[in-house]
Amino acid sequence: MNRIRDLIVDLINYIRPRGGWKIPAIIIIAAFLGLFVYTFYISRAYSYLSDDPATCVNCHIMAPYYATWLHSSHGRNTTCNDCHVPQDNIFNMYYFKAKDGLRHSAVFTLRNEPQAMQAIEASSQVIMNNCIRCHEQLTTEFIKAGRMTFREMKAENGMACWDCHRDVTHTRSRSISSTPNALVPLPETNVPKWLSNITQPKK
Repeated sequence: MNRIRDLIVDLINYIRPRGGWKIPAIIIIAAFLGLFVYTFYISRAYSYLSDDPATCVNCHIMAPYYATWLHSSHGRNTTCNDCHVPQDNIFNMYYFKAKDGLRHSAVFTLRNEPQAMQAIEASSQVIMNNCIRCHEQLTTEFIKAGRMTFREMKAENGMACWDCHRDVTHTRSRSISSTPNALVPLPETNVPKWLSNITQPKK
């Protein structure tokens, strides 16, 4: 135990700034730390740790997808994560969620989203696995479906679950303009009230 403590102390002594760099280093580290905390708060990154579907509409472009989920047969019994995130183990779940979330952030920030978004192959595989998992009794006892993965199905020119079940969540209606007046729980602003009062025109 003492050896580990000594190694940590040696490492800290090796990387800590010396001479006149001590104060500037503290200021730079504090600035980066403050920027990280501010970005974490303003982007509502903490909300992505939950299963609340309202989290998806942190990005306004997801409003049609929230609305089509809410009014579908899946809206009563599932959350977004039930379909879009692996359910085999907690590590895989959060790894995929983080990886997919970073990709979404990059696409939305750079305004590269298409008019009608579609799941990429990795997401389609997860979604199909979850279709089979949730409907396991149906896909094993009754109709003997769900024996192929999404990749195997693509290789055989087969069909995914949603190719036939076309009225499930966001299949036919999945464009930005498909639900223009949908009421969705858009997030509250992060602008403080005192700043809003200053910037609002006086009546």
